[in-house]
Amino acid sequence: MAADYYELLGVAPTATDEEIKRAYRRKARELHPDTTGGDATAEARFKEVSRAYEVLRDPERRARYDRFGPEGVDAPTGTMADAFFGGGGLGDIFDAFFGGGTSQRRGGPVRGSDVEIALELDLREAVFGAVRDVEVEQPVGCVRCDGSGTRPGTTPVRCPDCQGTGELRRMRQSILGQVVTAVPCVRCQGMGEAIMSPCPACGGDGRRVEARSFSVEIPAGVDHGSTLRLTGRGAAGPRGGPPGDLYVHLGVRPDDRFGRRGDDLHTVLHVAMTQATLGASVTLETWDGTETVALAPGTGSGHVVRLRGRGVPHVRGRGRGDLLVEIAVDTPTELSKTQEELLRRLAAERGEEVAAAEEGLLSRLRSAFG
Repeated sequence: MAADYYELLGVAPTATDEEIKRAYRRKARELHPDTTGGDATAEARFKEVSRAYEVLRDPERRARYDRFGPEGVDAPTGTMADAFFGGGGLGDIFDAFFGGGTSQRRGGPVRGSDVEIALELDLREAVFGAVRDVEVEQPVGCVRCDGSGTRPGTTPVRCPDCQGTGELRRMRQSILGQVVTAVPCVRCQGMGEAIMSPCPACGGDGRRVEARSFSVEIPAGVDHGSTLRLTGRGAAGPRGGPPGDLYVHLGVRPDDRFGRRGDDLHTVLHVAMTQATLGASVTLETWDGTETVALAPGTGSGHVVRLRGRGVPHVRGRGRGDLLVEIAVDTPTELSKTQEELLRRLAAERGEEVAAAEEGLLSRLRSAFG
């Protein structure tokens, strides 16, 4: 039994278009061959999920799926199901039962499939944008026949099986009388034209699988999980059909110095105990250059300084988020004798109890054996 498309995407049958899109992006990242290392099971699952998304994102095909299941998704206009459930009028009903009228299906080039790839970015590239070159292996138009699928010097002819309609009508007997159903013509693949002398380079398909390079312009401010759509950069359609689209799913690697929270960046600035106590102006290297962070006297660890307009650009508007600088006060662990004496005098002045000074090794030996 075919898997339920809603279950494949992990959504309810009442899911909105946006919920279906988010669910598909999540599944695609998990199962994409670039992520799973070419695992055959994951690749098969990825294809099933992609098929489910292709159906459910199209309102008309989703409605057919909800009514008739997977078998009815790609049913052509003019079938009995369409006649009863909104696909046509009274004439379609007569056509379905008694075979009258003319076919509603028109042959023609078929659009190529969409292609999806995953692209990983550095956080800095996601923040400021970048141009990345990607290589995609996909069907492209055959150069030898210019995508027509025919041997050079020949042309397609009207399909003798479907007489150019692109579909075959089948009649069967039922308790209600003769029932006529229409299916795509196998010989011409629903295009209405048959190739009698196929191109030797592509075998009549009009396409060959090749690796193509594209420059992908990454807009500033994209986040992990964003998807870019490159119109017309997908697989070429068979026999001169228009190409599909290329979907680029973006991932962002963590950065050693900066993190992201929405459109704000955050980082940690280590300062000396004396600087935090007495106040200071400390320099911080950011992706926008050197910034000065002003510390008020008595600044403690965990205090956050906000540098406005130094964060992530708003991808759907103007301006940028902020850079949040968290202060971490470093406690010295190695002191010279003079430094230790100064701190002890400070503690005494403030009336603060501290541990006694450690005695030297010789003094401790004398105390032990004296």
